Amino acid sequence: MRKNLSKSICMTCMSFFTIIVNAQKWQNTSEKYKDAHKKYWSTTCPVLKDSIHHFVYFAQDRESIINHPLLFHPRFEGAQIMYAWKDLEPEKGQYDFTRIEEDIAYLEKYKKKLFIQLQDATFNTDYNAVPNYLTTREYDNGAVLQYDDNGKPEGWTAKRWNIKVQERFALLIMALGNKLDSRIEGINLQETAIGVSYENDSSFTEEGYVQGLKNNMLALKKAFPISTTMIYANFIPGEWLPFNDKEYLKSIYEYGEKIGVGLGCPDLMVTRKAQLNHALAQMHENKFSVPLGIAIQDGNYIGKTGADHDYNEQTDVASNTRTNLVPLLHAFAKDFLKINYMFWVNQEPYFKEDVLPCFSN
Repeated sequence: MRKNLSKSICMTCMSFFTIIVNAQKWQNTSEKYKDAHKKYWSTTCPVLKDSIHHFVYFAQDRESIINHPLLFHPRFEGAQIMYAWKDLEPEKGQYDFTRIEEDIAYLEKYKKKLFIQLQDATFNTDYNAVPNYLTTREYDNGAVLQYDDNGKPEGWTAKRWNIKVQERFALLIMALGNKLDSRIEGINLQETAIGVSYENDSSFTEEGYVQGLKNNMLALKKAFPISTTMIYANFIPGEWLPFNDKEYLKSIYEYGEKIGVGLGCPDLMVTRKAQLNHALAQMHENKFSVPLGIAIQDGNYIGKTGADHDYNEQTDVASNTRTNLVPLLHAFAKDFLKINYMFWVNQEPYFKEDVLPCFSN
């Protein structure tokens, strides 16, 4: 009896030990890169000259490039500006690239270049970036509301999974390429993360969405064989890495490498598991011949993103005692990610107080 009891206790201990080990493995899988940034924490200014192409990101605030410090700074090669699909194609098949031409001409005066971000999604429920003609039955309304994790509408996205919408988008891209290829530094598609599922749009499927992204990537490469092309591939609906890996995001990175489209993402968040386990892991763990890009966007200078509920880019007030994260962000991007392009958002006071002093050499 005592022998059986001892055996039972031993088996229970072994089972308990196995559970603990498995739990640790499970936890460690998602925290594989949680301490990766610590290697770069002691990095200080100045940011030494390197092979990375540094651009300043203005979103749609294109007027702010006028007399901006980047124009007179040798380390910054130009401006990244967002242009909405609806502004570039105000009527079906009628294209207006006036704003782009004006920005190219202005930047060229200072020997700077333009990097286009092509907008087909928004984070504002009052603003839909697709042309009005798409919001009809022929294109299944062309766009759909996005929802955050709490089920609250947070913006719009083009139906990238709809073949007819893809065809119209490809025609826009081809028109842009015919006018601008080789004249601009590059062009990127917006982030792949969208708040859409089958529950809020019955036409949506995960597989159809991934294929739609690839179709848009191919259209981009065909239209711009010379200028840099890129897609911001960060998250894919229906997948959450590392535990729910359907190889959606992986396939986008593999496809970009295959066809010659660069890969990047918004939000350089070096301590967040979500970013570390998705786009940043893809960049770090694989070798690429195509360009890699990373965007330091609103909030990133203080370790936040626009999705954080405790952060508001309109009301955030910079602390005078804040740590300047610029040297850390640059070192992490350069060494850990092997980045080719960095897009530094023109957010004040951080750009002038944190970025510019670090690029003083």
